[in-house]
Amino acid sequence: MELTRQWVSYRGQTLSRTVRGMMYYRQALELQSFLDMAGDHDIFGGFRGLDLNYRDQTALAFNSQAVADMKFTYVVSCQIYGQQKKSSDPRDRSCYRNILNLMLQYPSLRVAYIDEREETVHGKPEKVYYSVLLKGGKKLDEEIYRIKLPGLPIVIGEGKPENQNHAIIFTRGEALQTIHMNQEFLKDRHGQQKPTILGLREHIFTGSVSSLACFMSNQETSFVTIGQRTLANPLRVRFHYGHPDIFDRIFHLTRGGISKASKTINLSGDIFSGFNSTLRGGSVTHHEYIQVGKGYDVGMNQIVLFEAKVANGNGEQTLSRDVYRLGHHFDFYRMLSFYFTTVGFYFSSMVTVITVYVFLYGQLYMVLSGLERSILLDPSVQQSKSFEMALATQSVYQLGLLMVLPMVMEIGLEKGFLTALGDFVVMQLQLASVFFTFQLGTKAHYYGRTILHGGAKYRATGRGFVLFHVKFAANYRLYSRSHFVKGLELLMLLIVYEVYGKSYRSSSIYRFITASMWFLVASWLFAPFVFNPSGFEWQKTVDDWTDWKRWMGNRGGIGIPQDRSWESWWESELEHLKHTDIRGQVLEIILACRFFIYQYGIVYHLNIAHHKQSLRVYGLSWLVMVTVLFFLKMISMRRRKFDTNFQLWFRILKLHLFLGFLSVVAVLFVVRGLTTGDLFAGALGFMPTGWALLLIGQACGSIMKGIGFWDTIKKLARGYEYVMGMIIFMPIVILSYFPFVSEFQTQMLFNQAFSRGLQISRILEGRRDGP
Repeated sequence: MELTRQWVSYRGQTLSRTVRGMMYYRQALELQSFLDMAGDHDIFGGFRGLDLNYRDQTALAFNSQAVADMKFTYVVSCQIYGQQKKSSDPRDRSCYRNILNLMLQYPSLRVAYIDEREETVHGKPEKVYYSVLLKGGKKLDEEIYRIKLPGLPIVIGEGKPENQNHAIIFTRGEALQTIHMNQEFLKDRHGQQKPTILGLREHIFTGSVSSLACFMSNQETSFVTIGQRTLANPLRVRFHYGHPDIFDRIFHLTRGGISKASKTINLSGDIFSGFNSTLRGGSVTHHEYIQVGKGYDVGMNQIVLFEAKVANGNGEQTLSRDVYRLGHHFDFYRMLSFYFTTVGFYFSSMVTVITVYVFLYGQLYMVLSGLERSILLDPSVQQSKSFEMALATQSVYQLGLLMVLPMVMEIGLEKGFLTALGDFVVMQLQLASVFFTFQLGTKAHYYGRTILHGGAKYRATGRGFVLFHVKFAANYRLYSRSHFVKGLELLMLLIVYEVYGKSYRSSSIYRFITASMWFLVASWLFAPFVFNPSGFEWQKTVDDWTDWKRWMGNRGGIGIPQDRSWESWWESELEHLKHTDIRGQVLEIILACRFFIYQYGIVYHLNIAHHKQSLRVYGLSWLVMVTVLFFLKMISMRRRKFDTNFQLWFRILKLHLFLGFLSVVAVLFVVRGLTTGDLFAGALGFMPTGWALLLIGQACGSIMKGIGFWDTIKKLARGYEYVMGMIIFMPIVILSYFPFVSEFQTQMLFNQAFSRGLQISRILEGRRDGP
């Protein structure tokens, strides 16, 4: 069992693999010391061939080890080691035993952790925290140092930076290298220099697991190699990105530490250490004379959470003093390089998405106002297709093809350009464009929300091979606001643009103009399910629907987690509005008003309006909207006030309301010329209006609660969630009905070993569990 655990650990992004890789440093120092002290006879005999029974060679081995101990110390910062040691949970005990075994296996390894104790202070029990350093003893760990802390570090700052800062006091020497748990040491070679931060090359070793892992591996490889080279020279704007950089320890200890741990604002604490080093006169460079292996996230949700965290961090960087000071510190060209390689990249992503919105809303205005019709039917402009051709050409580049050029260049430099071309074709067949288009939405959403409201937070992605099926409800919770809502909005814009402009268009070039936008909509709505293992398997689809209905129907409350109730999740999604300032609330309301354009334009195109352009038509549409909301509010109030004895009367009342609605619609069909097309057009116009009112109500949450409308807002929100969920779920149901779709998806997403493992797991699952 122990050998099996080691075999698995050495192939994943685990602590065991990292420790083994870092201990190569110590072996290298021992070998160097041996070569410095050994004679010719000993050197020819080899370092591994030392006879420890021979006194002189024993002294030589011990001296080599002693020199290595003076030159090298490896401290693993594990905050929860003490909790795992005291815990009765088998998994925590297993983690504790594994870390202890590493200390026993490597005597020079040290582990630093946060120890929490109950002590009596001034006659009162009080929690006291210590930073403790351990080493391996004969069979157990032994305490070396214990330093009292003023409080729990992760309350003061973010987890990862504080995890580094509480352990730095146990290090010695002038150089300090920081390395993640998912990294290891590999040999490479390159130049020499003594900067304050020395960047090293990384190798992503998890790229063969699945198509997603391949995409992220190639993307990350291009960033940590050709990207880092360019940032360091000639741009001179490389900082620190959580890579295995080597720090000038003395320089950073006297200038604020190696990581900024301030809560929220320094969410990307790594890059702030690079900011700090540059602002205080240090230099950061990148040399590839050694290489470090790194395991990357391989699941869709893991990757998105990581991208969300980084986008949040870039939003906070945009608002930080450090970026402001760097902008004043750099010369003009270095400042531009700094902008476009840090916050500017995420700002450009946000602007790209905003441009799509502006273009489609502009087209919506032109179609509904009749301006586009008058232009296209004008004989003087009918023969001019230059503008349409230009728009059609640029729409091809909106698919994100230019973004893959650095990736292709890096693969070409490493493996040859023919291999790079082949890898690019294979990635496109594996829907790489869908994935990267989806990631564009992730970056734009989380960066924009942080800029608008602040409140970035750390998002744990987890480690390991997360290749299990994710339920529909879990995907909906994660992607609803960032992708699904936006995708459905763009879908409605494209539908309205198609329906109301179709009658007078003679050219098909406009289809190429909107092709990239249709592709973006499809990617935002369905990428999480395309890249979800067994995402189109019929039985899992049925189970997902049952789980979704249960989640939507459960009531929330104190202590109810988000994955158990829609109400708890909905309340958590509004947290940013509770803590934003008046500027953020006003901007939310202004942005929500864009949905009124649908109603304003569509009502004048209804057959029942008889082409009238007066404001009375628009006023009557609002009367219909207010009447519907009023009856919904009355039904909601009656439902709460009637007890069980009056439920029959309440149902009779609803029946009469329904019959009254049908009667009014019938009269409008006969008297006013209402058509079936008007009903569908009314849905296109009034659904966005209701969503706008919902957004405004959420932004004014305190006012809505004060006047008693908050429950109505919640019920309206639940209704919209049901509709959006069903719209997204229906294509999944249709595709799940055909077994070959699931088989094709599995073969496309995963390598042969994992595909076979998924098929075996289906057999082992057996019959379906009872409800």
